Amino acid sequence: MTTMPPPPSTTVSPSCTTCASLLHELQIIWDEIGENDGERDKILLQLEQECLDIYRRKVKNTRKYKADLHQLLADAKAEIANLVSALGENASLFSPGKGPLKQQISAVNPVLDELRLKKQERMKGFYETESQIARICIEIAGNDRSIDSADPEIDERDLTVKRLGELKSHLKELQNEKSLRLQKVNSSIKTIHELSVVMSIDFFKTVNDVHPSLSDPSKAQSKSISNDTLARLTSTIHSLQQEKQQRLENLQGLGRKLIELWDLMDTPADERRLDHVTTLISASVDNVSRLGCLAADVIEQTEVEAERLNVLKASKMKELVFKRQNELEEIYRGVHMDVDSDAARQILISLIESGNVDMSDLLGSMDDQITKAKEQALSRKDILDRVEKWKFASEEEQWLDEYEKEDIEAIEVIWFSYVK
Repeated sequence: MTTMPPPPSTTVSPSCTTCASLLHELQIIWDEIGENDGERDKILLQLEQECLDIYRRKVKNTRKYKADLHQLLADAKAEIANLVSALGENASLFSPGKGPLKQQISAVNPVLDELRLKKQERMKGFYETESQIARICIEIAGNDRSIDSADPEIDERDLTVKRLGELKSHLKELQNEKSLRLQKVNSSIKTIHELSVVMSIDFFKTVNDVHPSLSDPSKAQSKSISNDTLARLTSTIHSLQQEKQQRLENLQGLGRKLIELWDLMDTPADERRLDHVTTLISASVDNVSRLGCLAADVIEQTEVEAERLNVLKASKMKELVFKRQNELEEIYRGVHMDVDSDAARQILISLIESGNVDMSDLLGSMDDQITKAKEQALSRKDILDRVEKWKFASEEEQWLDEYEKEDIEAIEVIWFSYVK
């Protein structure tokens, strides 16, 4: 704050005597001393010169004091003008008026103090607003430098309410943008967590690889929302979704293989393990959400089981082939069809021992034969039923003929007996 310079110091006489009384006293002293007139004139001239010098210095100092007051008033007016312009205030409300310099300065100082306080408060508002803008911009840009180091440069030439309002509107837009980005980040983290749970992948390591701030639940509001982080989250989700799709397809293939082997070897239902795998055969990738159902160890376990069944299939295939042959022979015998069991079994043994036939194809071929045999047996059974009915009808007709013949003979015997 500009202060008023002190007035030049003045010498106050310790007595109330005037210059004339002092001069008279000096004359008496000179008379007593016996000072001559020449010396007296010389001393009086010297006193006169000293008085003039004192007055000149006083006038000079007073003139300088006046100039300082003018400068002080001018500086105050200039500062008021700058503050009024910067703050966008009405200049006519801060006129110092007219009057002596000290009066004008006294009128200006309260106005200047008020404007300075208003500027300080306005600067605080600008600083807070621009600091928040700078922090959000740094978060969005993803700069490595600390957000706390964001120190905005404020243009003190424009501190108007309009400008502050524009900055606050811009801040509101950035806050909305930050909120949307934070929602995207949280949504992406949730998706990554769901995918990680399904595949038993380390969730915290996955999001930490994207950005360290994402793996700390206690820092929900300080998560990275930069373009790079959003892009990396999108890429991570895409990779996990592809991995999920591949794992599901792998397990579905293994599940179908298990069912094929179980059916091939007539495995009882209570021995068919890994139901949690076979239930995924018809599932779509979006509907698979069970905890750990696509874990790497589940896939490995399923692969081991499929390999075990493959090994078991080789040892049980011969047994299955002859089981199918027995079923085929039973069908033929059931409809009284002749079949050379020994020859058929010998052919099967030769095929198996030669190793030139795929056992699965052989079983499939025998299943086809069984199906055809059942169809033939059904057709033959219908014919046999008709023959059986015809035989029964013929026997019944023959019995009736014999019965009627016996009745006629009996009647003839009775008749002849009566005639005689």
